[in-house]
Amino acid sequence: MLLSASIAEGSGSMRIQIINPGSAAATRVAAAARTFAGPGTEIAAVTVDDAPASIEGPVEAALALPGILDALVLGAAGGAVAHVIASFDDPGLDAARALARGPVIGIGEAAFHCASLVAGRFTVVTTHVRTVPVLAGNLDRYGLSRRCAGIRAAEVSLLALDDPHSAARDRVSAEIDRAIREDRAEAIVLGMAGMVELARSLAIEHGLPVVEGVSAAVRLAEGLVALGLPTSKIGGWAPPRRKSLPPRLAGAVD
Repeated sequence: MLLSASIAEGSGSMRIQIINPGSAAATRVAAAARTFAGPGTEIAAVTVDDAPASIEGPVEAALALPGILDALVLGAAGGAVAHVIASFDDPGLDAARALARGPVIGIGEAAFHCASLVAGRFTVVTTHVRTVPVLAGNLDRYGLSRRCAGIRAAEVSLLALDDPHSAARDRVSAEIDRAIREDRAEAIVLGMAGMVELARSLAIEHGLPVVEGVSAAVRLAEGLVALGLPTSKIGGWAPPRRKSLPPRLAGAVD
């Protein structure tokens, strides 16, 4: 099992690593994590520099995966006791959990679970239609498909959402309006990493909870660490055999 990370017990500071697989969103994701982290939490945000600018489909996710695992091992060696994968598709989540001792939280899974705790039915509003099959598969795997009223693609890019002069926000808002009317959604999961201010403004505009994944994941990671709950090493997330790993990762396992 991973030797370079441990679970903090009781009170005191903790370091949570935020792994941003999409190189274009580093500042936004880190800011979202620090906004919601507790006073005793240090956020160590890293970006997978050789990954695509944003993760918006299975090809980008596959290209980012080696860098995600490298970053996780380095972060654990540097004292991180929990890790957040800050891409809504949750790329590499199972592989990361097999390497990690501490909790590893995907922002998609975190947002889905939080929405299920505040609403009977929720709709996911994401960027592009090509991400819909990935999210549908994740919801099924997480056991939350029956709670999800729909997955809607606003057909906007993450980069456009950062541009106040684009029509991207209006498109997202229009999909939320349709979700309320057509899906009977009681909450919205915003399938875009780090959009804290957007989530807040849309929640006020539409009068229902809008869940943003980075903030949800950070709070869940803090809770798991505080409870002393590591990632189980029995079963599917048992460590890989050393011989199956490249040298840069082999030191992470016994």
